[in-house]
Amino acid sequence: MAAVTTIHTRAWRDGEVVADGFPLSELDGWLAKEDALVWADLCVADEVVLNQLAEELGLSRLAVEDSVLEGERVKLARHPGHLFVTCYATSIDVDKNLDHRSRLVTSQVSVFVMQRGLVTVRKDDSFDINVVMDHWADDPDLLREGVFALLHGLLDEVVDSHFEAVQHLDDAIEDVEAILFEKGSLLGRQEGIYRLRREVVELRRVVLPMREVVLSLNRRREGRAPEDGNGNGRPTAPSMTGTVLDAWYDDLYDHSLRAAEWTESLRDMISSLFETNLSLQDARLNTIMKKLAGWAAIIAVPTAVTGWFGQNVPYTGFGQPIGVAMSLGLIVLGSVALYLVFRRYDWI
Repeated sequence: MAAVTTIHTRAWRDGEVVADGFPLSELDGWLAKEDALVWADLCVADEVVLNQLAEELGLSRLAVEDSVLEGERVKLARHPGHLFVTCYATSIDVDKNLDHRSRLVTSQVSVFVMQRGLVTVRKDDSFDINVVMDHWADDPDLLREGVFALLHGLLDEVVDSHFEAVQHLDDAIEDVEAILFEKGSLLGRQEGIYRLRREVVELRRVVLPMREVVLSLNRRREGRAPEDGNGNGRPTAPSMTGTVLDAWYDDLYDHSLRAAEWTESLRDMISSLFETNLSLQDARLNTIMKKLAGWAAIIAVPTAVTGWFGQNVPYTGFGQPIGVAMSLGLIVLGSVALYLVFRRYDWI
């Protein structure tokens, strides 16, 4: 059964919602109004619907293709008339019980940023768009700053999802560290450790590029493209210049940078965990080898004594009860002496 496309639409004027749930066919009409701010969201979008929307709004075909492709990298691209952003929201599915499979859930979100509108395309509903809508509703005055206010709210929720995933993996690594130093080994938990390692690697792929995306947005301060030979400015993608949003995007960049640094520290912690586990195993093996060598030396004493007294040649006490007493005494004294020496040096 084919998945059904879910569509959300909304329009604001001076930060106030003036239309909600209107059909996509009216989207270009709302975008034509200079005093309106418009948003449309397509979840599980059909490629036919996207191509039709792209034709109506003048969206780049390359950007539309990127929005439907699986595994597209995190990026910010500039196209005639709009910007295109690809990012991934993340979460940890704690209900998964298979230790060898990754529990990290990534949800691709593609964003078309136009002068007065935002179009978001999601692969599935694992990223709750209602959270973003609540974010916009919490600060309606900020929406007066235009489309980049909408984009900030969306990216802020995406970065927050990165923090939640990083926090969960950090707690899981700390639990493994506690088990490691409590038991001295991670025997029987190798699958869980490799699962954590894989999750950290997957998380890095979507978290680290976000700081470059936000930084690139911060650097876009020019309002028009260079003019052509006739002095006419070409249609350009939207930009933000000297607005109150500068501080908000600076804060967003700080958050994305912290998430990236935290993710990098998780990789270092995982590497340190593997190295510590190997070191503890080597130390444990050395201890076992010392104990085996100590007991082998103790066992060698009665072997040597009985071998000596078992010779078929005359010796002191040969054929007499005193010989049995001498051999028994040498065995006991030699074994006890070696045992005490090895215990003193913590070999056994």
